[in-house]
Amino acid sequence: MVEELLGGIDNAGKVVREGDVVLRPAPANAEHLHALLEFLASGGFPSPRPLGFRDGGREALKYIPGETSTPPYPHAWVTADETLIEIGRMLRALHDTTRDFVPSPDAVWTTDLADPQGGAVICHNDVCIENVVVSSGRVEGLLDFDFAAPGRPTWDLAMTARYWVPLRDPTSAAATNRDHLDPFERVRILVDGYGADAQVRREFIGVLMEIEEVALRFVLDRVNRGIPAFVEMWEDLGAHDWHRRKMAWLTDNQSRIDDALAVISTEP
Repeated sequence: MVEELLGGIDNAGKVVREGDVVLRPAPANAEHLHALLEFLASGGFPSPRPLGFRDGGREALKYIPGETSTPPYPHAWVTADETLIEIGRMLRALHDTTRDFVPSPDAVWTTDLADPQGGAVICHNDVCIENVVVSSGRVEGLLDFDFAAPGRPTWDLAMTARYWVPLRDPTSAAATNRDHLDPFERVRILVDGYGADAQVRREFIGVLMEIEEVALRFVLDRVNRGIPAFVEMWEDLGAHDWHRRKMAWLTDNQSRIDDALAVISTEP
C-alpha cells in the first residue's frame, strides 16, 4: 500500500510511504547526505536511516513512526512548552554529534539556507514543524536534511526559533492560531532547552536578522524561477505583505528578544 506523506513545499505530493520505507526525490548531493545520516543513526540520533536509491531518481529512507503537523498546525504538541524544550535538546544533540563527523573531501552542501560563514557543526537549516516527528507528545525524529550544511550553532538555533516560537508579528502568527503565545518567553524556553551559552545568546538577534535576508532570497529565487508553489505563496497568498509585517515586528522587538535571552537558566 502506498501512502502519500504531507508536508514541505519543494517536494509536495512527491513523498510516499511503502510499509516502513519512505521514497522521496533524491537531492543532487544525496550520497553525501546519506553518509551524514548513516553517521547520525550510528550515534543514536533520531534521523532517517538511508536505504539506498530506487528507480526514478528517488532515495529510500527508513520510516520513523509518529505524526507530523502541517498548517494550521492543529496538534496540541506544536504549542506545548515541553515540545519546545525537546526541540532545543534535539538540536543540541545534532550539533554535538556532528562535531565528530568527517565528510568526504568531495562532499557538496546546498547553499540555499546555509550559514554564509560556515562553521564547526552541521546545521539542519530547516527544523520547521513539518520536519519533526512526534509520538505520544514526545519528539521522535527529525526529517529532511536536504538543506544541511556546515554552520554556526546559533544559525540553526535562530532558524529553528523562526518556525517554532514563532518569531513573527501577531497578525502572521494568528494565521496558524498561535498569536496567543508569548514569543519572548518561548524563545527563552527554546534557547534554554538547547543549553545555549552566553556567546550564542549575545549573537542570536544579529544572526536572526542575517537569516531573514537569506530566507527572503531563497523564496524570491524560487518565485523568479516560476516555481508554482512559491509564486502562489508570494503573489496570491500575500507572503510579501507577511514578510514586511514580520520584519517591522522583529526590528521593533530586537531589544526584547535580547532581554529574554540575557539570563542563562540554572534549571536542569
